[in-house]
Amino acid sequence: MEKSLQTIANWLQLEPPITTLDVMVTGVSINTKTIEPGDLFIPFKGEKVNGHQYVAQAFEKGAAAALWQRDEPNPPQNVPLLVVEDSEKALQQMARTYRNEHNATFIGITGSNGKTSTKDLVAGVLTPYFRVQKTAGNFNNNLGLPITILSLDEDTEFAVLEMGMSGFGEIEFLSNLAKPHYVAITNIGEAHMQDLGSREGIAKAKFEIVSGLQEDGSLFYDGDEPLLHPLIDQFNNEKTHTSTRAISFGTSSSNDVYTSAVQTTENGSEFDVNGLIKDHFSIPVLGKHQVKNALVAILIAQKAGLTNSQIKESLKQVSLTDMRMQVIPAANGSLFINDAYNAAPTSMKAAITFARETTIRPEKWLVLGDMLELGENEKAFHEDLAEQMSPQDFAGVCLYGPRMKWLYDQLKDQWNDTHLVWTEQDYEAIKKTLKTYTSSKSLILVKGSRGMALENVIQ
Repeated sequence: MEKSLQTIANWLQLEPPITTLDVMVTGVSINTKTIEPGDLFIPFKGEKVNGHQYVAQAFEKGAAAALWQRDEPNPPQNVPLLVVEDSEKALQQMARTYRNEHNATFIGITGSNGKTSTKDLVAGVLTPYFRVQKTAGNFNNNLGLPITILSLDEDTEFAVLEMGMSGFGEIEFLSNLAKPHYVAITNIGEAHMQDLGSREGIAKAKFEIVSGLQEDGSLFYDGDEPLLHPLIDQFNNEKTHTSTRAISFGTSSSNDVYTSAVQTTENGSEFDVNGLIKDHFSIPVLGKHQVKNALVAILIAQKAGLTNSQIKESLKQVSLTDMRMQVIPAANGSLFINDAYNAAPTSMKAAITFARETTIRPEKWLVLGDMLELGENEKAFHEDLAEQMSPQDFAGVCLYGPRMKWLYDQLKDQWNDTHLVWTEQDYEAIKKTLKTYTSSKSLILVKGSRGMALENVIQ
């Protein structure tokens, strides 16, 4: 973005001081730690921190201008300020206007699990052939998504936007702001069960992503998920534009596009694609669930006009954000699979299934942390994981966090004490066990909710 302060003032229907009209803004920032010269600094009033206290520091670090909320006293003098009623609404209005002026193809991705990996795969397959930008990190909410849109270069051709939520109405707002040409729903899990009440509620909240879908756009959805089927039927019945199409993907042959013959190697995954697309592909990423995510990338790449040969070449080069089935060799020759960015029952079972079925290493270990935000059924969700593991399949299991005590109680009668470890808040017992018993024959899956910070075990 490269806009004059006068242009931004017009977006917000403001009258800036006459002496600052020619100031050029080349980005936005809400954090003085990461602010870049030329940014417009946007201060927010939070429960613990008031961003207005950092406006002077923002200018010292090169900010071109700043917003200032009208109800905040003592604005700094002799600096380019735009006085607004509400900083958050101003940020969103700026993003809405910039989005409406932008010519990129916008892609929205949501889901209980896999949305970040799918975002990475979609951006990765398009990047060799187009100018592509994607959501940085998890900037996927009512503040992060507007910042992402305002961070788009003016010549960006594809914008890949991740959309997250914790309650009803949030995805609808983001979709209407982004007005995507393509949207994808990766799956429906159990995350945010405590806020949305049921998986049916989660499905309904995720499906809000169609709210802003362009008239001639496409919806790609997990056809293996029964909870999405009635929502798809309703969408097909209610839609007024026949050019909008819902396309299912998954592992079942009932889908429009589906996978088969998935093979895992230490270098990634190979698989066949059937249905609307027929070919053999590979990705440098582990796990059948990641192969399923790759179908979204393949579908969107075809919509963008790429041939299967082009898609194959670019998929070979994709990389995922850290802590998504990330392969990390250990000093003793064992191999970590770091999938510790987040966890819910669906993604936990998928990762455990991968570890059980893979032939990369003969000896398998699990390091599992609490799954958070599961609501009143969290005890049952943790206990149910016991069905996924047995001493015949895994050499050892290390459990971390107070909720994993429920799983430990289910397993303790089947396992040798030295190879089944539970600790509530101390990583050292797990580190000691792994150092003592793993070797170059060992594969160690590490999986837990973000709050458990299980990467500490690997480090």
